[in-house]
Amino acid sequence: MKLIVGLGNPGLKHEKTRHNLGFMIADAFFKDYGHPKDSWKEDKKFQSQISEIIWQPKKGKEEKVIPVKPLAFMNNSGLAVSSISRFYKIPPFDIWVVHDEVDLPLGGMKIRFAGSSAGHKGVESILKHLKTEKFWRFRMGIGSQKGKPPGKKVKPIDGFVLSDFSESEKGKAREIIKRGKKALEEALEEGLEKAMNRFNTK
Repeated sequence: MKLIVGLGNPGLKHEKTRHNLGFMIADAFFKDYGHPKDSWKEDKKFQSQISEIIWQPKKGKEEKVIPVKPLAFMNNSGLAVSSISRFYKIPPFDIWVVHDEVDLPLGGMKIRFAGSSAGHKGVESILKHLKTEKFWRFRMGIGSQKGKPPGKKVKPIDGFVLSDFSESEKGKAREIIKRGKKALEEALEEGLEKAMNRFNTK
């Protein structure tokens, strides 16, 4: 069984922000692989939108996949992840967290296991509540303000991640959503190592 967690903030005002890239990828994955008659179910006990998918790989046995979007806001994501993982008895190794990453260029991706939060508040919350760093991260690049030309205004980091993609960035944003969805599919079909080899950018 796998727990796939897309990170973001609930509410219309956050819907299209960079910080909600995890939500966007979880939505794209669920749209393609969830049952057509199913939808996200809001579970107040878990403070999340949650569903279940039976994944039948081309080779091997079927597996239950639990896609989740925590609704307790980014800084409290770990509460939902820890309670869901306990309920379904999913070990940290089988938890995949999909989140935005300011240290990667827009369109960049790094799948990695364990490590620090690198300042990401959602990942930090998950580390705190799972009491371990040993879970998988799908780090999705949202662009960086580093290297901006002199005189170009640099936003505070919170303002940057909570901003929408600009018109010139929207094409790349759509592509990274597709790549994130495909990376999840590849990891479920062929394993995480093959997904890393195919999708990790330098």
